[in-house]
Amino acid sequence: MIYCVVPPELGDEAFRRLVEHYKDNPNVKVIMDRRYGDRRTDRSHGEKRTTRDRRQRGTPGAIDL
Repeated sequence: MIYCVVPPELGDEAFRRLVEHYKDNPNVKVIMDRRYGDRRTDRSHGEKRTTRDRRQRGTPGAIDL
C-alpha cells in the first residue's frame, strides 16, 4: 500500500485531484494530513520528557578483552 499524504497547505483541491488521479489504483491511498503542531512539544501538564538508555550494559557470557 502506498500512502499519498497531502499537506494542508495544498488544500482540498489538491486532495480531490489526487484522489481522482489515483482512483483506479487500489495500491494508492490518498489522505489529508490534519495534524497540527508537534506532539513532542505539547507538555501542557508541565511534565518533562524522560529518555531511557536502552543499551545493554554487558552481555552475560561476553569476554572483555
